[in-house]
Amino acid sequence: MKQLRAGLSRLAGLFSGGRREQELTDEIESHLQMHIDDNLRAGMTPDQARRSALMKLGGLEPTKEAYRERRTVPFLDNLLRDIRFAIRQLGKSPVFALTAIVMMALGICASVSIFAFVDAALIKPLPYRNPSRLVGVYEKDHAWPRSNLSYLDYLDWKKLTKVFSSLDAYQHSGFILNGHGGAQPTLGARVSAGFFQTLGIEPVLGRDFRAGEDLPAAPRTVLLSYAGWKKRYGGKADVLGRTITLNGLPHVVIGVLPPDFHFAPAEPAEFWTPLQASGECEQNRSCHNLYGIARLKAGVTLETALAGMTLIAQQLERQYPGSNLGRGAALAPLSEVMVGDVRPILLVLLGGAGLLLLIACINVASLLLARSDSRKRETAIRGALGASGARLFQQFATEGLVLVAAGVLAGLIGAQWTTHLLGGLIPADMAAHMPFLFGIRLNLRVLTFAGAISLLAALLFALIPLVRARPLDTREGLADASRGSAGTTWRRFGSHLVVLELATATTLLVAAGLLGQSLYRLLHVDLGLQPDHLATLQVAAPAATYGKDPQVVALARKIVTRIESLPGVKSVGIASQLPVSYNGNTDWIRFVGRPYHGEHNDVNERDVSSHYFATVQAKLLRGRYFTDAEDGSKPRVMIINQALAKQYFPGEDPIGKQVGDDGLSPKSIREIIGVVDDIREGSLDSNIYPAEYLPFNQSPDTYFSIVVRTSQGEEPLLPALAALIHQLDPGLATLPGATMNDRIHDSPSAYLHRSSAWLVGGFAALALLLGALGLYGVIAYSVSQRTREIGIRMALGAQRNTVYRLVLNEAGRLIAVGIAAGLLCSLAAATLMRKLLFGIQSWDVPTLVAVAAVLAICALLASYLPARRAASVNPVDALRAE
Repeated sequence: MKQLRAGLSRLAGLFSGGRREQELTDEIESHLQMHIDDNLRAGMTPDQARRSALMKLGGLEPTKEAYRERRTVPFLDNLLRDIRFAIRQLGKSPVFALTAIVMMALGICASVSIFAFVDAALIKPLPYRNPSRLVGVYEKDHAWPRSNLSYLDYLDWKKLTKVFSSLDAYQHSGFILNGHGGAQPTLGARVSAGFFQTLGIEPVLGRDFRAGEDLPAAPRTVLLSYAGWKKRYGGKADVLGRTITLNGLPHVVIGVLPPDFHFAPAEPAEFWTPLQASGECEQNRSCHNLYGIARLKAGVTLETALAGMTLIAQQLERQYPGSNLGRGAALAPLSEVMVGDVRPILLVLLGGAGLLLLIACINVASLLLARSDSRKRETAIRGALGASGARLFQQFATEGLVLVAAGVLAGLIGAQWTTHLLGGLIPADMAAHMPFLFGIRLNLRVLTFAGAISLLAALLFALIPLVRARPLDTREGLADASRGSAGTTWRRFGSHLVVLELATATTLLVAAGLLGQSLYRLLHVDLGLQPDHLATLQVAAPAATYGKDPQVVALARKIVTRIESLPGVKSVGIASQLPVSYNGNTDWIRFVGRPYHGEHNDVNERDVSSHYFATVQAKLLRGRYFTDAEDGSKPRVMIINQALAKQYFPGEDPIGKQVGDDGLSPKSIREIIGVVDDIREGSLDSNIYPAEYLPFNQSPDTYFSIVVRTSQGEEPLLPALAALIHQLDPGLATLPGATMNDRIHDSPSAYLHRSSAWLVGGFAALALLLGALGLYGVIAYSVSQRTREIGIRMALGAQRNTVYRLVLNEAGRLIAVGIAAGLLCSLAAATLMRKLLFGIQSWDVPTLVAVAAVLAICALLASYLPARRAASVNPVDALRAE
């Protein structure tokens, strides 16, 4: 208890302020006066009496220090005094303090903002039970390393697997919701009955799907997403048991999913229905329309699971050679499946932000180095008066901590704003597929990251001045301070920092240049069509009304006729899938009259109307287009793209050749009547795949897209298109229309390349600015320290151009070494980010040369100002200044 009271008393002493200090002073003065009185009575003179009393007491300040240590915690007491001292010191140099804080804030803001996205996408655990045991399950072949599953293969895998405790399937799907507001398009997913049990998700209201509810004969049920429940049904509990109509069929609502649930591969989804395999595709082993998700058994690794699934795939290949020849299995951690293509871009951005933070720290370190030279005398005097190395380190560490704390506080405020800004710049369509980015904030992991880099920076800022001004150099420090020496040690060390800074800036500039060129080439890639003056609209017709092919064909003709009558419309086309979407909806083809060994010739399938190619202005290379009369009653025909012609008909004319399915069933045989130039059906950065185009009138679908060529601005036409569709039939649903240019500009590949180019470009611009400032600081300090030398040179007859050369040669050496090192580092960095480059090599010589030239010019300009100041030195003033 006595020790506890003493400890509490010491802590209280820290915060008692001036009252305690005054009491201490009064008490010591009282003791001193008693000793003085005793000495006076002993016959000493007043001066002798006071001197003797002070010696007996041990001095006023040492005595006070001893009393303070007994009354307080020495370390904390020193820390509080050092903080106050550091704040006073920084207040005396406001320009230095503000510059250092702003630089630190910029580095912290950039790195923390990007790390918040990295944390949300790559670090934050998935909101499922034991998510590390979840894997995505795929089939694969020579063309698709991760392809869809067929329903029949999924059933066999589920039955035969011994490596999964559960295996389920899902499919992203669109629905037509019929209600009081008419037909509304909405997004959802079809899942097997055990899907949510595999994830470990329980509804927040109602129940999950039961075993067997995904069978074709089972009653139709539906689960609502939490957002869909709030949006469409006001969050009312009486939604349970309600019947809603999806795609013209009644479904009973059985539950509501939790508010924090998301599943990126199937988002955005408002309605989750059981996967009731009643369609034609589910009965055909060659039709692949599902994805799998599984939970590994305890103790089973991903490699072991892949080996087990590969054995099953090989067994199915032997059992069903017609449909499964060459088809294997592929697995991936669910975390990787969720993130998709975002991972490499986030890592590149985090690397860029880290390099910017490094440059900021180097600049602040350079400022501290320069400032420490001006404080050498102060440090030397403190060392001469008995300050230990530990005590000096504590003071410098405190000053570094104060600087970093101010920079971090400003940086975190900026990061909070920046994360919201960057999150808001993500297009809504893309954001819906990345639900893990919703609600990004500075959580504990992000703040821990900020704290870690802040402590490292504070340690760096404490060590640099301490190394520069050691108490062991007391005599040297006093002498240097009195003479104002050149500070060669600082110049050498500062020069090394500038070289590192320039190398880092070069690396960022090269990365930004490569990403910028990739974006330019991506946006100017040949599409095989003319996107200007093209309006697009997607239409969904309910199968209950348009379930037969003639009904869909009649609807399409009526829509085309009505749209053609609108003012400004030149032509109208229909396609099952719009260009610049994705490579998919494939077909396996076989050629009549050629040997066949079971190989899979996988090609994109698109169903288009007779005027589609003319509307998008695709180039017909040979043959002819479709006619509107070529419907189901006419001989079946097809048009192919140039990629298919080159791959399967090299050196021959494909016109007149016949193509069918892998079994050459009579109804599948089609004659090739034309070849069109390659249209980019997939994303902007994907390869051109072989494609077949079938007449929409011979292969209609209830879900199709309309493309309209206009003679004027296409954007004003979009509302009229949607209104016209709803006038024709209120039961038709339409998705928001868009111009073709907007679809291209806002496509996922364009956005990802554009955002990475802009962000890394921003980092590079700041790095260039900070690098130039750092070089300016080093050269300016060098000139200030060499004023006497320059004055002597000029007094001995040196011309101004000689002084210019003297200064610029020093700067030139630093610039050359920094740029050379940066170019080597940039080659390695560009190799690591080669997956983000499009149409350009990582060692692109023009980019390297341009970056080197820009950085050299900016650096020389930054060096010119101190060189000009040096050349303007008056020799007499320079000699007097020393």
